[in-house]
Amino acid sequence: MQVDLKGTVTEKTVKEFYAAINQTDFEPIINSLANYKTRNQLDDWLFYQLIRRTAQQLSPKATDYKRYTLYKWFLLVKSGYNAQLALTNNKMLFYVQSDDNIYDIPLFIKDNKQFVCLNIHDYERIDFDKEDLVKIDIDVPEARNVFSYRVKKIPDFKSNEFNEKQLVFNYDDVEYRYNVKLNMQTNSMFSNYPTVDFEAYFNIPMSQTTYRSLIPVLKKKLKGMKQAKGIDYLMNFTRHAFMYESDQENFGAEKRLSPEQTLMNDFSDCDDRVALFYYLVKEIYDLPMIVLVYPSHVTLAIELRKPIGIPVIYNGRKFSLCEPTPQGLELPIGKLMPSLKNVAYQVMYEYLPSIH
Repeated sequence: MQVDLKGTVTEKTVKEFYAAINQTDFEPIINSLANYKTRNQLDDWLFYQLIRRTAQQLSPKATDYKRYTLYKWFLLVKSGYNAQLALTNNKMLFYVQSDDNIYDIPLFIKDNKQFVCLNIHDYERIDFDKEDLVKIDIDVPEARNVFSYRVKKIPDFKSNEFNEKQLVFNYDDVEYRYNVKLNMQTNSMFSNYPTVDFEAYFNIPMSQTTYRSLIPVLKKKLKGMKQAKGIDYLMNFTRHAFMYESDQENFGAEKRLSPEQTLMNDFSDCDDRVALFYYLVKEIYDLPMIVLVYPSHVTLAIELRKPIGIPVIYNGRKFSLCEPTPQGLELPIGKLMPSLKNVAYQVMYEYLPSIH
């Protein structure tokens, strides 16, 4: 599969590259990728991480970025995904068709299909109002699949690849410690993951090893507690087992952490804590929940057996406010920060368990 990218990158040289590589013996690699995907039940996002690593071996990114990008595109389209290349001001952009709601990366519509940019993170800001985007049309008959950013399963890592982190917090004047097993590869898997809608984001699972190190231990601790007391315990765990820092301070830009990433990072903001709190409540109690989004804050409300405080009424259900982010005030269940009482919010996601 070793093919050179000759001369200046233009639509003509890209098509010549495709014609040349399409004549190579590429099928064994595509078959191996497909078999690995099936065997490990990889969602599209994680399959793309495998393709990135494969392209890196075939054509290192640091040696020739555009050639590396072409290899990624070729592997993805030959794996059946509808992907599109485009050029702008000597930059090569790589798009894939996706029906998901994506909020922080460029996209375009072609033939009523949405194409989302997969490699925008490799460039400084591009002004699409001033730079023309030249799409390169190459018909690949097998490239018809739509790419999904939803992650429903995290691969099982080797047990010796996990580190143990101790999470400490106080509740009712008692100190609690939880030793959680974490794999730093989780951070790299999601390093370029875009901002997706709350349904997709909140339902990213944990790896099995991390899950087994925390969820059964919490379930055992909460066994015998009244429901509201258990929810309050989880709310305080999410508030105080991590330090608060905004994404701008922490990462320099908006970034949503998966529940496992929030456990892994020492600092997190309200989005991250709501996602973790939602995950804990879902796995332990599986209660109906709604996500409330204010102009500068995100929080959660839960349908308890008996509402606490002034409930949030949504679609005929009564939800009790539960604030999992430290606010200066130790807010009990049912209480909202005074500064938000007269601020408009939107319910951006409603979770209803199938048993309800």
